[in-house]
Amino acid sequence: MSRTQNEDRRTAHTVRLVRSLLLFAGLNLVVTLLGLWPALWWIMALGNFVLLVIMAEAAAPLVPGTRAHLYEQTLAVGFPILLLLGWELLVAGGILSPDWFPPPTRIARALWELSTEQNPFTDTSLFGRPWLLPERIAADGAAGAAALAAESHLFATLMRVFLGFLIGTIPGLVLGVAMGLSRTIRTMIDATLSAFYVLPKIAIFPIMMLVFPNPFGEGPKIAVVAISAFFLVTINTMVGVRDIEPVLLEAGRNYGARGLRMFRHVVLPAALPVIFGGLRLALGTALIVIIAIEFVRSQTGVGFLTFYYWEILAPEKMYAGLVVVMILGVGLTAGLTALERLVMPWRRDVKQKKAKT
Repeated sequence: MSRTQNEDRRTAHTVRLVRSLLLFAGLNLVVTLLGLWPALWWIMALGNFVLLVIMAEAAAPLVPGTRAHLYEQTLAVGFPILLLLGWELLVAGGILSPDWFPPPTRIARALWELSTEQNPFTDTSLFGRPWLLPERIAADGAAGAAALAAESHLFATLMRVFLGFLIGTIPGLVLGVAMGLSRTIRTMIDATLSAFYVLPKIAIFPIMMLVFPNPFGEGPKIAVVAISAFFLVTINTMVGVRDIEPVLLEAGRNYGARGLRMFRHVVLPAALPVIFGGLRLALGTALIVIIAIEFVRSQTGVGFLTFYYWEILAPEKMYAGLVVVMILGVGLTAGLTALERLVMPWRRDVKQKKAKT
């Protein structure tokens, strides 16, 4: 493409960006001056979103290639900030009720209180008192550390998620690989697996309470999380192994790969992307399931904390609990993504080469 054509394209994108920006500013100014926001806020929110998308698409070609990643990160971070700002303005303008939809500033204060203050009735808080951990370990050893950890709702939820996820993932990987490699095993188990998979996982919880000696302990909660993870990991692992391209297997045989070597160097690397897709789904489902269980049968955990503040009509703290759940979801997914990059370095290299080109 010639230099003149590039300049013409940049000019066209610049004109489009300026027009969209002027339309965005003018439309919001007119609606504000006429006092139409309370009646038209849904339409205005949708219109503003469309205009923002148009402006972002017009600005993208104007960003230098070396800063394209920074531009995408700005969009990813900037849009949630705009949503929070819009929420704050809607509450300040009387469009949303502050009693049922407290503004983000109130939710942030409530989150700070949950993190720094202990509940006077239960002696618990969101994080507990981790700064006392060295002192408790020195005084009482592991028992002191456990007692201190019991004060943290966040620790209780994470412990249940991690244990359940690990307990469900390991047999899920083994069975999924076996079903993917063996048509006989897949034929025998597939229908049964599909039948149990569609059961609501929260409905299994009463059964687990009957199975475990202590129905109100941690066992039933962790078991339901493990079962939820197991099905997703098994199905995705089976699909990943079963759908490996035959040409890859043929190439492995041509190089002398057989048995364990074939599995290690061909089957597993080829199936890993789908397996990690299943792991991400399983981890997200594990968090959803444990929050639901903590709603109905727990005295600790982020789910219990959220439901407790709904019961006593403290909506800003209830929303703060939901924010913690969302942060947990993002954090756990980011951790699993980092593990995926570590386990599959070849995909990272491919992405870097594509970005350079």
